[in-house]
Parts: sequence; structure tokens; C-alpha cells
Amino acid sequence: HMTSGVLYGLGIGPGDPELITLKAARLLSEVDVVAYPQVPGRASLARSIAAAHLPNDVEELAFDVPMAVDRAPGQSAYDAAAGRIAEHLEAGRSVAVLCEGDPLFYGSFMYLNARLSGRFGVEIVPGVTSVGAASARLGKGLIARDERLSVISATSPEADILAALNGSASVAILKVGKHLAKVKAAVLAAELMDVASYVERASMAEERVVPLAQAPEKAPYFSMILVIKGADPWL
Repeated sequence: HMTSGVLYGLGIGPGDPELITLKAARLLSEVDVVAYPQVPGRASLARSIAAAHLPNDVEELAFDVPMAVDRAPGQSAYDAAAGRIAEHLEAGRSVAVLCEGDPLFYGSFMYLNARLSGRFGVEIVPGVTSVGAASARLGKGLIARDERLSVISATSPEADILAALNGSASVAILKVGKHLAKVKAAVLAAELMDVASYVERASMAEERVVPLAQAPEKAPYFSMILVIKGADPWL
């Protein structure tokens, strides 16, 4: 009986290839198959981050993930991807799935993990999140001592975003995209515009960091707003 391959969920960080961990880089050089998500018709961002660490002879498996909010096409896409990955694992090949940021922090790897972890060995390698990259770029303490940090998606209702802003010392609002106007309205309502920053494509070559008041009219999906009230450094 052939031993099944191991499935690795590799966090490869927010975009800067140097923010890949030593462990993820080592595993990329050792596995049989490297799998990664791509939006149909676009080059895979995850693959571009990891490209320098991919051996020439590694087998690649690109799987399509729709960017739709509707769950049904996404579920069938992950069913299909899990099926293709399972074939490799059953044949005894190890598979590394490339995950932007951290595999379990808004990571699509969790959908593959749910479909495959009951049948195969899974090892998850944590990665640097976009929140960590953005706060590092700002150079402001994100959370200290007994403060509260909230992480919320910009897809949430404005009232929920406002509640997070009012109830936390620091708030990271992710997946801004087309929700920028709604988030700005919540920040204005909370009277926190002066401590709000807009970070686009944190750690990537085309990164932008500006006060939220100066944010562009249109935000890409890979943008976030960090609102940091205090993070008292105990002076």
C-alpha cells in the first residue's frame, strides 16, 4: 500500500518574496507538486510571490477561484480543486498549496483543508499577514498591553464597522475594494479620520501608504484601512 502524500498549506506572506519563511521556502524545494489559486484570465499572485523559490522541475497545479460573492461557484471550484489535489496525494505525491498572507487568516486554504484534512495528513505553515506588513510599514504600534484589536472585512455592514471602530483601540479593515466609501463614512462617523491610514498592496513593489483622507477614489481588493487610536508605548 502506497503511503499518501502530505498536503502543506504554505503561508507565503503579503507580497514581498523575502517575507516567505525559511520553512515555507524549504518545503517549496522539497514537494512534488505546487498548487496555487488563480482568478480566471489573470496571472496567479501567489505564484508570482513564490516564483524565486520554485524548482524548475516541480509540477504545477493552477486552480481557478472565482472572485464572486455568491458561494455556489466558489464551492464547486474548491470541490474541483480538492479533487485534483487528492489525486496527487493518493498517488503518494506531496502537494504544497501557496497561500497569500497566512493560510488561516482570510485564507482560501481553509476551504481545501475542510475538504481534504479528514483523508490526508495536513501541515500548515503560518505566514506574515497583510495586517502585520501594513502596521510595519506605518511604523505605529498596532496593539499594546490591555488594548483591543478588531479585524473586520469591509464587506460588513457600516453599523458593524462603526461598532468595531468605537469599541477597539485599533481596527484593521480588510478587503476594502469597492467598499471604500462605506468605510470612510464609518470612520467619519466615529470621528477617527485623523488616525486612519490607507495601505494598498502592503509590502509589494507598487505599495501605497497614505492618510485615509487622501486615499484614491477607487481601491483594489488588496487594500486595507488601519485605524490606530492609541497603542501607548509606555513612555
